[in-house]
Amino acid sequence: MTTTIHAGTELTGDYVLDTGRTRLAFAGRAMLLAKVRGHFDDFEGSAHLDGDDPSKSGVRLTIRARSIRTHNRRRDDHLRSDDFLAADDHPAITFASTGVRRVTENDFEVTGDLTVRGVTGPVTVRLRLTGAESDPRGASRVAFTGRATIDRTEWGISWGRGVVDRKVTLEFEVAARRP
Repeated sequence: MTTTIHAGTELTGDYVLDTGRTRLAFAGRAMLLAKVRGHFDDFEGSAHLDGDDPSKSGVRLTIRARSIRTHNRRRDDHLRSDDFLAADDHPAITFASTGVRRVTENDFEVTGDLTVRGVTGPVTVRLRLTGAESDPRGASRVAFTGRATIDRTEWGISWGRGVVDRKVTLEFEVAARRP
């Protein structure tokens, strides 16, 4: 049996990503027709949430670039190459929040610095709080969904102009728990 946690003081605390229940995905157009969808298998993250004052909240995320998966081994190898993620030289993709703003009761904008291929740029992620509860053992858990659209060329990924769209949609289904 779970009990619902209401936004506010009950939500406040330090959390770690539940990697088994979190999905970090992306979608982009290839050949400017069909969407290519993929995800990352290896990542870790933490957050400090302040339910009373979300502006005091913060998020950190580290993704292993080599863990990219699109269900096509050849394409995955190409995405790991210097044409895209340069995973051998830049093994980590990171995000560190610089600000959190409440938009509605359950909607937030998280701004931060995204680093890909050693290039850091600003990103705004729109997140929605989709669940907050205590599990049967009393541990607090939260869930968010969100997305952001980036222009990959701003991070030095310019291969495939005219073949691969510049815009990439980042999609998040995040579950976190108090350690």
